[in-house]
Amino acid sequence: MIEVKALTKNFGKLRVLKGVNISFHKGEVVSVIGPNGSGKTTLIKSILGMVIPDSGEILLDGKSINGQWKYRSKIGYMPQIGRYPDNMKIGQVFSMMRDLRTDATAPDESVLNSYKLPSLFDKTMRTLSGGTRQKVSAALAFLFNPDILILDEPTAGLDPLASEILKQHILEAKSQGKCILITSHIMSEVDELADRIVYMMDGEVAFDKTIKQIKEETGEERLGRAIANLMKTEHHA
Repeated sequence: MIEVKALTKNFGKLRVLKGVNISFHKGEVVSVIGPNGSGKTTLIKSILGMVIPDSGEILLDGKSINGQWKYRSKIGYMPQIGRYPDNMKIGQVFSMMRDLRTDATAPDESVLNSYKLPSLFDKTMRTLSGGTRQKVSAALAFLFNPDILILDEPTAGLDPLASEILKQHILEAKSQGKCILITSHIMSEVDELADRIVYMMDGEVAFDKTIKQIKEETGEERLGRAIANLMKTEHHA
C-alpha cells in the first residue's frame, strides 16, 4: 500500500535519511522504532507530505505522492502532541474538521463515543488535561474512516483504561484491513499491537522483521530484551 524507495533527506549538513527502503501493507500494524534522532519522525513526516525528501520516492497504491495532496484524505494522523486553538471548544474542533473534509463519506465515531467526548463538547481546549487532548487527537485520526492510520506515541499521556480502549480500536482497524503505522517507546504495547518492527538507526533501517522472527532468532520472550539482543548481534555482524 505504501512503498518507500531509496528515500534521502538532509537538513543542512545533517543526513537524516540515508536511502530508506520500506513497504507497509493493508491489514498489518507496523511499529517504527529506534533511538531519538534515528529518522523516524522525518520518515513519517515525509509520508504525510510535511517534509519533502531530497531524493527517492514514496508511492501510495502504486502512485507517487510527490506534488500531490489528495492522497492525504486516505490517512488518519495522530501526532504525539496535538496542538489546537486554545479558545476553541472540543465540539467546534470536530465541526471544523468535518467542514474541511467535504470529501468524507460515513464518519467513524467509535473512538469519539468510546471516550464519551460528546459530553465534553462545550469544554475549551485550553482547559483540557494532556490525556483528554490525546483522546481528541485519537478520535480525529479515526474520524474519517481512513485506509491508513499513522499514530505517533498514541498512548502517551493516556491512563491505563483509555490506553486499552485505544488499543482495541487499533486492533479492530487492523481486522478491517487498514494499514497502521505506530511509533512507540513502550515495548509491551508494541508486542501487543504490532505484526512487524522496523528498527531505524542513524537514518537507515537496521532491521525489518516480524515480532515472531525477532523472538525466534533471539530465543527471548520479552520483546525489549529480544530487540536489545538483536541489535547487539547486528552491530557485531
